[in-house]
Amino acid sequence: MRIGLTGGGSSPERIVQQARRAEADGFSSLWFASLVEGDPLVAMALAGRETSEIELGTAVVQTYPCHPLLQANRAASVVSAMNRPGFTLGIGPSHEPLIRGAYGFSYDRPGRNTEEYVRILCGLLRGDAVDFTGEDWTVHSDGRMRALPHPVPVLVSALGPRLLRVAGEYADGTVLWMAPARAIESHVAPRLHAAAESAGRPAPRMVAGLPVAVHDDVDEARAAAAQRAAGYDGLPNYQRILGLGGAGSPAEAAIVGDEKSVRTQLCALIDAGATDIWADVFPVGDDRAASRRRTLDLLRELLA
Repeated sequence: MRIGLTGGGSSPERIVQQARRAEADGFSSLWFASLVEGDPLVAMALAGRETSEIELGTAVVQTYPCHPLLQANRAASVVSAMNRPGFTLGIGPSHEPLIRGAYGFSYDRPGRNTEEYVRILCGLLRGDAVDFTGEDWTVHSDGRMRALPHPVPVLVSALGPRLLRVAGEYADGTVLWMAPARAIESHVAPRLHAAAESAGRPAPRMVAGLPVAVHDDVDEARAAAAQRAAGYDGLPNYQRILGLGGAGSPAEAAIVGDEKSVRTQLCALIDAGATDIWADVFPVGDDRAASRRRTLDLLRELLA
């Protein structure tokens, strides 16, 4: 089973240490939010130089504040600095309160905006000459973008039908957050696979990210998950995917319980169609370190 963890740390040095430890433990990947170290790409490049195999991915960097040509060049810089394969670029349109409220951009057509962005970005990263004039994004490139020493897969944060089509048709798959197994099986996987097949593309990846904690008191664990995920409650796209998965809140979607229950829930994600699990390990109770160790111990057992 391919299992990754949430990447991060209070400094680039700690991020490098985490990557070394996760690789030594056999985890397949680390997934970094856009605000890690203000911008995670420099720290990820450093971690990539100090490791040999572990995948380092963004989950996700926002599209709106960064032109796709600049984003492609940033990706090229990271993979060049890492000097090995293993960098994956996860992108997404983020949410209206941030994009409109903080940055002041229009959020009227996020589906169209993201589709244009992905078409441009993926073409550039493949080395294509991209001449594209869209409603939201325009680029005129003659294909002389810096050559990539290693491929950079692109995953789209896709929860709705349009972006799932885009993720399958143009990108390499999707990186999900807060999508329960039922939603993956009934909503995500069929749309993603149909889009990839129709476009003649390889079978797409589905990275399923959820909070995970091994803890015998399920109510206590869900209360801790609710505190951790409070910021997701009022966002419409998460509300929709949670509803499709039969969960009323992010806390209900969290994977919690004893070892047997958590193992069963993680396997259900794979059975539903996920290719990778992104476990956002969170502590429950007074002894936070012991709680995290218990969860990580189970995850390591499932890596084989």
